[in-house]
Amino acid sequence: HCVSPRSSLLQGFKVMLADHHVFLISADPRNQQRVMNYRCFLKCLSCLCLFLHAIVEQPPTIITHTSGPIIALPFDSSVSIRCEARGNPPPQYRWTKDEEEFIPPYIMTNKTTHTSGTFLLPNKHLLQFQGKYRCYASNKMGTAITEEIELRVPSIPKFPKEEIDPLVVNEGDPIILRCNPPEGVAPRQLYWMSIDLQHIEQDQRVSMDIEGNLYFSNALQSDSRQDYCCFAAFSKIRTIVQKTAMTVTVKSLKPVNESAGSVSASPPVRKPGLLLPSGVQSEKVLLKGEELKLECIPEGFPTPTVHWMKMGQRLPSRRKLKNFGKLLTISDVEESDEGKYMCKVSNTAGEAVHYFDVIVEEPPKWLTEPPQSHLSVIGLDVHIKCSVSGKPQPDITWRRNGEIFQGDNRQVLDDTLVLHNARPEDSAVYQCEASNTHGRVLANVNIMIMNMAPLILTRDYHEYAVILGRDIILNCNVFGSPGPAVTWAKEDTEETIKGERFIYLQNGSLQITSAEKGDGGNYECVAVNTEGKAAVTAVLDVKDPTKIVHPPQDAQIISGTTAQLMCQAEYDKSLRSTFEVVWRKDQEEIPTHKFSYFVDDGMLQIMNVNLSDEGMYTCIARTNLDEDNATAQLTVLEFVVEYEESQWEPGRWKELQKVPGNLATAELALHGHLNYQFRVYAVNAVGPGPPSEPTERHKTPPAAPERNPENIKIQGHLPHQMDIIPTPLLPVEHNGPGLEYKVSYRKLGVEDPWKDHLVKRHSFVVKNTSTFVPYEIKIRSRNSHGWGPEPKVVTGYSGEDVPTAAPQDVAVELINATVLRVSWTPVPPVTVRGHLGGYNVQWLRKRSLLNPNKILDDRQSLSFPGKRNHAIVPGLAPYSEYRLTVSVFNKKGNGPYSDAVTFTTSEGVPEQVHILTASSAQKDSILLVWGPPLEAHGILTGYLLQYQRINETTLEVVDSQEMNITGADTTQWRLQGLEEGSLYRFHLSACTQAGCGPPLTQESSTITAARDDFSTRGWFIGTMCAVALLTLVVLMACFLKRNKGGKYAGTPPHQQQEMFSMEKGHDSDEKPLKGSSLCSLNGNGDTVSRDSLVSYADGGGEFDEDGSFIGEYSVGEPSRLGTVTA
Repeated sequence: HCVSPRSSLLQGFKVMLADHHVFLISADPRNQQRVMNYRCFLKCLSCLCLFLHAIVEQPPTIITHTSGPIIALPFDSSVSIRCEARGNPPPQYRWTKDEEEFIPPYIMTNKTTHTSGTFLLPNKHLLQFQGKYRCYASNKMGTAITEEIELRVPSIPKFPKEEIDPLVVNEGDPIILRCNPPEGVAPRQLYWMSIDLQHIEQDQRVSMDIEGNLYFSNALQSDSRQDYCCFAAFSKIRTIVQKTAMTVTVKSLKPVNESAGSVSASPPVRKPGLLLPSGVQSEKVLLKGEELKLECIPEGFPTPTVHWMKMGQRLPSRRKLKNFGKLLTISDVEESDEGKYMCKVSNTAGEAVHYFDVIVEEPPKWLTEPPQSHLSVIGLDVHIKCSVSGKPQPDITWRRNGEIFQGDNRQVLDDTLVLHNARPEDSAVYQCEASNTHGRVLANVNIMIMNMAPLILTRDYHEYAVILGRDIILNCNVFGSPGPAVTWAKEDTEETIKGERFIYLQNGSLQITSAEKGDGGNYECVAVNTEGKAAVTAVLDVKDPTKIVHPPQDAQIISGTTAQLMCQAEYDKSLRSTFEVVWRKDQEEIPTHKFSYFVDDGMLQIMNVNLSDEGMYTCIARTNLDEDNATAQLTVLEFVVEYEESQWEPGRWKELQKVPGNLATAELALHGHLNYQFRVYAVNAVGPGPPSEPTERHKTPPAAPERNPENIKIQGHLPHQMDIIPTPLLPVEHNGPGLEYKVSYRKLGVEDPWKDHLVKRHSFVVKNTSTFVPYEIKIRSRNSHGWGPEPKVVTGYSGEDVPTAAPQDVAVELINATVLRVSWTPVPPVTVRGHLGGYNVQWLRKRSLLNPNKILDDRQSLSFPGKRNHAIVPGLAPYSEYRLTVSVFNKKGNGPYSDAVTFTTSEGVPEQVHILTASSAQKDSILLVWGPPLEAHGILTGYLLQYQRINETTLEVVDSQEMNITGADTTQWRLQGLEEGSLYRFHLSACTQAGCGPPLTQESSTITAARDDFSTRGWFIGTMCAVALLTLVVLMACFLKRNKGGKYAGTPPHQQQEMFSMEKGHDSDEKPLKGSSLCSLNGNGDTVSRDSLVSYADGGGEFDEDGSFIGEYSVGEPSRLGTVTA
């Protein structure tokens, strides 16, 4: 019976819960032997659960929590983060967000405990809740925590608004179009399309990498277009975003002066290179189990091919080549996939290689299992081992009740936490968290430090059965602190069991190997520690083994007969209720419910044996303790009769008939008018045996044909005839000479008589038929000995002709400036006059609304197969007048056109401006001049000018502005207010009411004003001219004086001083001219003059002051005159 939680029996007891058992331990140390063990039985489950909830104290245990990461989707009304734990008292919950305390805005309530760790976050303002959460569940026994739960709130993906410069390349050069797709909720699909939603065709030359970038190994002129668009699709949030269209212009290599009709030059052969990846070596790190993706996208002409290899090893069988051989994938990578991989790209001009170092890493995981909770004795050392593996090697963090663990008696040895001399206050919930760059694992470990008398958890008088000679374990699960010592004794001897066949296991159980009959009986398990003693009894019964005494025997069975396989076994009679015999064929159990199998008292019967019954049969005799088996091979024989005939295919043997192996004769169905011979061979599941010797020839008499031509095809190549083409009889089926066919036909649904024609060929043409009318046709074969059987009737149509009616009610609906939807009423089926092929839509561009007087003749058409009443027409020119018609077609051609529908397309964005130049640069302004776009696609409203200041060192954009230029006739603009001496990039787009077209880009720099250098000032130039003039006057005076034979000693000193006082100068900023002191103050002018001029003569004999005077000086004796030549 159940004990009430308030029963007086429970007073003075400490309550523990372990292994579905309730243990009541006396709190009085003098009465530790009083133990009450309440087991959990189904008949008292509700009472016991109430008892547990009210009495048993348990530390918190996390039973469920949300696993991260959580991706919040835009259409989710709220996000729930769950954390539930059990424990007694009921746990209280708290949360942290990014390692800081967090109070949830709305907590859900548990109906039982009225507490819960689960909370809701509303979708509104969800971005502020993005982060990493951790749940803490606590009661007075300790605190359990969860792993971090990451909440990600992705933004709505979108491409940035940007102006993309047109890309101009030479024919043969490589091209890279960057997609740079936005991040978003996986999965993300990337693809390239045109503005009118046509996929950009990809091949070995043009391909997209896994990041969405589009690569051209070499450019062709056909690659020129203005609408390369990258699309990113996010299926989970039902969103598709589009990048700004990109323009690519491929310049032809054909010389400018060549005529338009001349053959264009091929791009020059270019050695391969790699557009992706860059460099010669890169490293790829991924997790075990992920898919390895290595990409090599080449450039060069001709387009290079890509080859992959793994250095020193073969590529694994799991490899796949995608993207025209440029992408190597290996699924479920393992450590053995690590190593160096190489991709080699090559063409006729050479090759290039790239090496990948592939490193396979792994997030943390438990080597065996997480550390387990356990009970320990007071005063002993407690070891908590956190055995994990991972690459890189995980770091281990230890916590106690959710807090980083610090304690006087703790020690960490590698992956083990040691609590030295453990005390009761060390009882807590410990956390081991192992993490590396790829993830983390966490375990909560309940540690209880206490002393307790032994408690045996195994049921008393539990019965065990073992087969003679087999092993058996007698359980004795003991719970106690300190760990109890366990001994076993057999009740009839009361001595401790010993011997080689008896093994004591670590958990207290006893293992008996090679059980004997004398081992049966009662065994007692006794557990003893310092706190007390406990015992239970185990009952062992040794059974006789199951043994097959009459096994099935190998047999060769004739097909078509019944096979019998016998299997008789002996077994322990006490196991009769569990004994059965089971049959298997080729390791699969035989379904006895099938009518071809019958099992009775160990015998298997196989009815009407054929080749599929051949195989290995296994008989299994078993009880709930053991089994025995035996096998037998069943071989089935069958005969095959072959024939050879000498008239049509002499020497060729063909299979005629299969004969069951239990028959020695066969009745054969033969064709007439043939000369036969026969042979027979046997066959079983292994294969055929050798054939017998051929029989003598047997000639069959002629007979009427036994069948008619089949697979009749009815075609009409011309409107008024019908071609009837059946599959003819084989030559051996003629059955006699004179084979011919009677072809009969008549209109379907009309009770006209059959029209018959006898033909010898297997095809026939009926002329003068009505157009596309259904006919009934039959063909009967006959030869000189009679008619074949009555033929089957088939139906078909006579020849087709072009349709006679045009679609009606044609209407158009403009979707945008270049795409429309056209609809019509289908033509009556009778007017198609053939099998409906579909509808043709033809449209003519009559004029551009910008130049309505110029008549155009731009015709296009599209075919739409099948029965339909609408179609989408792309590729229209904006702001134009069109004329559209629809017609139906069949195999013979188009029917008449429908009434024409005239419509005009709306304005579109203009093409690129024709030319853009930047000139007349000033210190703070630049003049821009441009030509309007060749195709405006509407009425120009003006221009959009965007300009950016560029850092000339890093080429980064420093500042960006834009302005609208109104006036369609404006073709130049002086841009004011620019920075002096700066590089600018200008983007100019033409605009209509529909928007602005693609920009044309130009770069230019403002100029820098001249420096204010004193050497350019007027006063300085005037002073220098005066000094030069005075110097020239002094030199001429000195030379004239000397030529008269006088010396300067006769000149009054004051005159000399006045004449040469310029040596000092009048401006402190100016130094005296070199050699300006030609006459000395002491009157010895000859000496001074000669010395001064010698310095110039030593320098080369030339004196060049200002380009107006060049002299050559000769120096002689002091008494001689100098010479000057001008």
